[in-house]
Amino acid sequence: MASLLGSVALGASLLCLSGCANLGYYWQSATGHIRIMQAARPVEEWLGDAQAPPRLKEKLALSQRIRRFASQELRLPRNPSYTRYADLQRSAVIWNVVAAPPYSLKLKTWCFPVTGCVGYRGYFDETEARAEAARQRAQGYESDAYPVPAYSTLGWTNWAGGDPLLNTFIAYPEGELARLIFHELAHQVVYVADDTMFNESFATAVERLGVRRWLDTEASDAARADYARYDARRSQFRGLTQATRRRLEAVYDEQAPLSREERERRKAEVYAGFRAEYAALRDSWNLDPARLRLTDLWVAQANNAAFGAQAAYDDLVPGFEGLFAALGGDWTRFYDEVRRLATVPKAERHRFLKDKETPRA
Repeated sequence: MASLLGSVALGASLLCLSGCANLGYYWQSATGHIRIMQAARPVEEWLGDAQAPPRLKEKLALSQRIRRFASQELRLPRNPSYTRYADLQRSAVIWNVVAAPPYSLKLKTWCFPVTGCVGYRGYFDETEARAEAARQRAQGYESDAYPVPAYSTLGWTNWAGGDPLLNTFIAYPEGELARLIFHELAHQVVYVADDTMFNESFATAVERLGVRRWLDTEASDAARADYARYDARRSQFRGLTQATRRRLEAVYDEQAPLSREERERRKAEVYAGFRAEYAALRDSWNLDPARLRLTDLWVAQANNAAFGAQAAYDDLVPGFEGLFAALGGDWTRFYDEVRRLATVPKAERHRFLKDKETPRA
């Protein structure tokens, strides 16, 4: 499901090595990131390595074209991030744990130094992540532990080489690779403590706007066609999940005069309907089942925590896209205005963006 949900920022909680509660968690975060940094080598070395697979070299060369485009055309930061590559020998870089109450999509939050409070907790070890998800269930929450292909250190590690390209996403199709790089670099432009939805929706808007420009000016006809097919399926799936969230929110509305039993019954109906609608959608795609393995798993295990996590990437995106259009598509003015919004109270900036909404493609 990571390819549909996108990616999440781990943040600068990596920096807390002493004087913090739950030192063990911070230690695994710091040591996990250090191992990734140590495994990374400059892209130029990989391109000159006779033992490196030709397909990997093609993707690495493409990544550097995308990286230059990000700075030159999208005015994203020009720094060492995504100029090195590491093969982690695993399918995800981290696993994020999220949790939500039985009758709410509002995520439980964890608070860290620098990054503030966020609605997830990241682990470099899948077993530890699943153990944490089990602990959340034991406390009465619905929980999920899902794989993440990339994260951002918000520019804090650029002095040491920056965030590297990874095997967890380097094989993505051209448009998807561009989206991910644009998304993660956007986190280095603006990051607001205690507002995951603002941060992730901003980065998602940048990736969407940026990939359109990349496809229009840099991509081949084949890459554009491939992206169009994938994005059409993504839009259909997004529409289904957004509609499901609205149905769940109606069931969970505390103003609705429902007994606990009736609320539980309606909740079960919404989830059953969601899975039935997905099955029909899946059949219409006529794809090799192997390509939908992660999406199938997400749908089968979907709960309040999974839907709550997804909302952070969606809800304010139309507002950011509307703001970009209102500023004439000027990236510098757009980033300046987003930085200004970051300084105003949370409710005010969310309200401003809701007023700027444009219809989603």
